[in-house]
Amino acid sequence: MKKIQLEILGLSSSQSQTGSFALVLGERDGNRRLPIIIGMFEAQSIAIQIEKINPNRPLTHDLFKTFAEQVNVSITEILISDLKEGVFYSKIMCTDGDREFELDARPSDAIAIGLRFGVPIYTVESVLSEAGIILSDLEDEDEESEEMAVKSTPTVTSSKESLSQTSVDDLNKMLNEALEKEDYERAAKIRDELNKRN
Repeated sequence: MKKIQLEILGLSSSQSQTGSFALVLGERDGNRRLPIIIGMFEAQSIAIQIEKINPNRPLTHDLFKTFAEQVNVSITEILISDLKEGVFYSKIMCTDGDREFELDARPSDAIAIGLRFGVPIYTVESVLSEAGIILSDLEDEDEESEEMAVKSTPTVTSSKESLSQTSVDDLNKMLNEALEKEDYERAAKIRDELNKRN
């Protein structure tokens, strides 16, 4: 079974399912994309890890990592192994040094855990050929996305301008408040503004 390595290309709210998010994975050495619809909590956990935000309290995937480390288990890779009736299946490949074993998991959970361990994400050809989208298929959607981005730029700019006019002390307070409220999207914007000033 030949494995194909994937990388995370994007995470956005799903237009087809309210309260869900689209996680877009891309073939590392190719032009196919694999979109997977995931829940809000898993999307938040993935986004936190991508943005390198440290929540005040550990999330479930952080707890899994801490537990695995305490029992000397490490994760070697994530494999999106199958697609049945529109449902993706995945495995978390583990080792304790003496033996290798796998855990069944939803792809969203597996990827959130894999990101915390810094391991590669793979899939197989059958999954990519059935659910993958070739990049040229996305060109029309990209043009629409660019038009939407241009239309929404003023809102984003005004938000950035208000952050740029805020003092560092106030930004740090705002960052702590956003983290306490678990508003990680806002926390990421504030963190980016603080990083620009350092």
